[in-house]
Amino acid sequence: MMKAAKNYWIFVNRCARLAFVGDWRYYAWMGFLTIFVLLGINAYAKQFVSGLITTGMSDQVSWGVYIANFTFIVGVAAAAAMLVIPVYVYANEELHDLVIFGELLAVSAIVMCLSFVTVDLGRPDRFWHLIPGIGQFNFPHSMLSWDVIVLNGYLLLNVHICGYLLYCRYQGRKPARWFYIPFVFIAIGWAISIHTVTAFLYVGLGGRPFWNSSIVGPRFIASAFTAGPSLIILALQVIRNVTAYRITDKALLTLRSIVQVSMLINVFLLVNEIFKEFYSGTMHVASSKYLFFGLHGHHALVPWIWTAIACNMIAMFLLILPISRSLKYLNVACVLAFVGIWIEKGMGLVVPGFIPTPLGEIVEYSPTLNEALICIGIWCFGFLCYTTLLRMAIPILQGQISKANETA
Repeated sequence: MMKAAKNYWIFVNRCARLAFVGDWRYYAWMGFLTIFVLLGINAYAKQFVSGLITTGMSDQVSWGVYIANFTFIVGVAAAAAMLVIPVYVYANEELHDLVIFGELLAVSAIVMCLSFVTVDLGRPDRFWHLIPGIGQFNFPHSMLSWDVIVLNGYLLLNVHICGYLLYCRYQGRKPARWFYIPFVFIAIGWAISIHTVTAFLYVGLGGRPFWNSSIVGPRFIASAFTAGPSLIILALQVIRNVTAYRITDKALLTLRSIVQVSMLINVFLLVNEIFKEFYSGTMHVASSKYLFFGLHGHHALVPWIWTAIACNMIAMFLLILPISRSLKYLNVACVLAFVGIWIEKGMGLVVPGFIPTPLGEIVEYSPTLNEALICIGIWCFGFLCYTTLLRMAIPILQGQISKANETA
């Protein structure tokens, strides 16, 4: 037991040291991210001192760009399942080692999710109220308590799977299937659950008719399985360009097929939602009118949503056409899909639900510079975490770092 613990800490120590070693591109990238992380911390310090008055949020619009980013990134975290399913359900060997990269992205995304929730709290020191056994958890009645469970549970599942597989690769031994395969299949269902529960947070708010739709959950899943694999495709190409790790075009085109089908479903569900809102012509269509066309002279979100629709439609057509088998056009489609869904699931979903208020008041929301800096800081922190995890994982997967050559 003592020897196993010693080997484990040697492994952790070597991984930690890897994070500080790289070429000039690595140092430049990490330095760039660190600058914006520090700017974000400085902006959050101002918010912590002055309160949420530094944001564009108000009593009428109490969720803004923080929750918008949270909602979107939960989907990015869930997308790791789109690498796991082909490998462990359909035995796709092309994506076998790439599963690690998807799950490491999930870990980084969940860290970002928790960060966005923290900065959205006016009093983050009261977060302890959500900790089971310490605070008043209100489980199982509160959907927020379910969200706390699924997010932290998904984080632990991915940390266990990635950590165990990398440790076995470092040790040069075959991983025990009983110790990780059951967790892999649990993580597949858990990935769907984290975004479903997030959707239920919106659907369950009866006083906000804009969110009261049974297809919000399916829309969340479809958009997650579009935006997440799109980001993974882009990340994998960066990895193979800056490292010696071999990633085949066939693996990228397999992910393209996933993005292609998911995007079609996402656009179809969006069309269904638009039809339901506008064809019925009820009084509850006011939020949708505000979002798509403006309402009583207020139209702050109109450019946002039409930009999102344009990005999604162009991405969909590119993915349908054979030209997206060329990585150049596939990259364009992935970027457009990522941006379009970020807007649609972010500002295009969260803010319109508050406008107009149940009393008919129209108070528009625009993020402040301080909010923007905090958001950029969290995104950069997420990329910094992902880069660090990749810097540790790739040499182990390539066999450059192992127990056999630990004296090298």
